[in-house]
Amino acid sequence: MGWSYLALILLVCAVLCAVGFYKFVYFLSIGYGFAVAGGGVTILVLGLIHGWTDGVLWLAVLQALAFVAYGARLSGFLLAREIKNASYRKTLKEATGNDKKMPIFVLVTIWLCVSVLYTAQLSPMFYRYFNGAKDVLLPVVGLVISCAGLVLESVADAQKTAQKKQNPNMVATQGLYRLVRCPNYLGEIIFWLGVFVGGISAYRGLGQWIMAIVALVCIVFIMFNGAQRLEKRQNGRYGKDPAYQAYVNKTPILLPFIPLYHLN
Repeated sequence: MGWSYLALILLVCAVLCAVGFYKFVYFLSIGYGFAVAGGGVTILVLGLIHGWTDGVLWLAVLQALAFVAYGARLSGFLLAREIKNASYRKTLKEATGNDKKMPIFVLVTIWLCVSVLYTAQLSPMFYRYFNGAKDVLLPVVGLVISCAGLVLESVADAQKTAQKKQNPNMVATQGLYRLVRCPNYLGEIIFWLGVFVGGISAYRGLGQWIMAIVALVCIVFIMFNGAQRLEKRQNGRYGKDPAYQAYVNKTPILLPFIPLYHLN
């Protein structure tokens, strides 16, 4: 399983997401992006040191760059939105109770749990090189899927920002938001699906498969839970608006072309 190497990746993820001790929501947002980027670079460095990437160095570099791009986009976008957008800061406080002090043991528990999760999410890339896999077809397919998810998230966030500037009293309904109400969450699922696919031909043993599958299932669950909580907040703010009701009753909440319109 390469436990000593996984422990090192875990340590890097834990250090980088420790910003959550400043604001606990950062464990799952800004610290998340930091951890993914740092963990991806750590795996690349381990591969270089131990010669795991011989013959497939270009692939390892591309996979690491995908994680860096993911982390930089996520953390940069969230930081910029929180700094510039007073309305978002207010919404964030209302949604998370960020003014309330959390007991230190709760913070430590969250920190450890998310650090383990982020390590598991990165494990497909780690096992590809730790196991000495040299095939490139599935990893390239996985990279393409991940890049598609990253582009989807980026475009969705940009479209939402633009639409909220034009009409701050209504949810985004144009562009990708015609397809699903949470295209950024859909992009997140697609990104990590690509990471999982990229490791399929490299997993060895039940433990590696379980780690990769559990990580993907957790991400899907978290995205559905996030969509549910978002819907609840939007219902509270826009629920009496006929235009909002017409939109949510005809637009799937997370999965395109699947008539799942509500999670609450």
